[in-house]
Amino acid sequence: MTPRTPRLGRLRRMVPDARAGRPAEVRGGRPRRRGAQPKVVALGGGMGLSASLAALRRITGDLTAVVTVADDGGSSGRLRDELGVLPPGDLRKALAALCGDDDWGQTWARVIQHRFQSQGDLHDHAVGNLLIVALWEQLGDHVQALDLVGKLLGAHGRVLPMSAVPLELQALVKGHDPERPDDVDTVRGQATVALTPGEVQSVHLVPHDPPAVPEAVAAVLDADWVVLGPGSWFSSVIPHLLVPELLDALTETKARRVLSLNLAPQPGETEGFSPQRHVEVLGRHAPKLALDVVLADEAAVPDRDSLTEAAKRLGAAVELAPVARPDGSPRHDPELLAAAYDRIFRMHGRIGPWR
Repeated sequence: MTPRTPRLGRLRRMVPDARAGRPAEVRGGRPRRRGAQPKVVALGGGMGLSASLAALRRITGDLTAVVTVADDGGSSGRLRDELGVLPPGDLRKALAALCGDDDWGQTWARVIQHRFQSQGDLHDHAVGNLLIVALWEQLGDHVQALDLVGKLLGAHGRVLPMSAVPLELQALVKGHDPERPDDVDTVRGQATVALTPGEVQSVHLVPHDPPAVPEAVAAVLDADWVVLGPGSWFSSVIPHLLVPELLDALTETKARRVLSLNLAPQPGETEGFSPQRHVEVLGRHAPKLALDVVLADEAAVPDRDSLTEAAKRLGAAVELAPVARPDGSPRHDPELLAAAYDRIFRMHGRIGPWR
């Protein structure tokens, strides 16, 4: 237990139960079993989280996504600046990833992802962003609105923001200015950090002590498995570790923790990063967080021994599996990733098979 765990006291007592419409007690001990399926919480943002959710919904019906809210680019950035709302884009992508494979699910996935093309103010706004923001304004409750959108879509899981306040991501970057390669500058904004030249040293959030959404904390504490990544390392994965109450929950939970690595370094923020460096950087941002499993694609790991050592320092075993699309693109295949997660849950879980 970390020194910060007293923060969880007020969040663990009572959180809203979206299904029953009444408070539900959150216990910090072993999660209560509800049926035979594993309770899984996936943390991240953008396309990386979408890939993980598309895989996980194939192997469990008890799935919660906890999504970063630091996006400041595109449609999300415009809505955030104009209306002062949370950036809805990554939340929308997570909801789309949880849509079913039937006609209803796929139709709604296309609808909420649809972007208007025009010469006016609606240009490049996504339908789902506008729908989510409209419900926030109507209901005045981020979680209730997202639950309602999920119900409309028939989503196979729940989507929660990691914080109820919009956040700014800031990074310390060495060599951001090519003419000053040894200087370290502060780069502001998720969209800018994601594409920054130079070497990202560390990231932090503004405000520095943002409140976590209680339902997100409760989900982590009540989970059987927590999955971090894949995704943009500094702008989508690590930010979850910078929300104190959420980090406390990740540290205290009895759930097992999986870190899912990217298939390739991302141009800009992780240019030239090896798989083991991804693990080391995450560990530096949350030195008290232990992991159980690090999942990587075998073809993306040139030095298995170094990755094994980096994972071991965080308490984790390494699992290598083919999870990339067969077309050679650096994108995860949902069926292959689902098979890898299913194998990990069975081999490393504290409970027996659930299917």
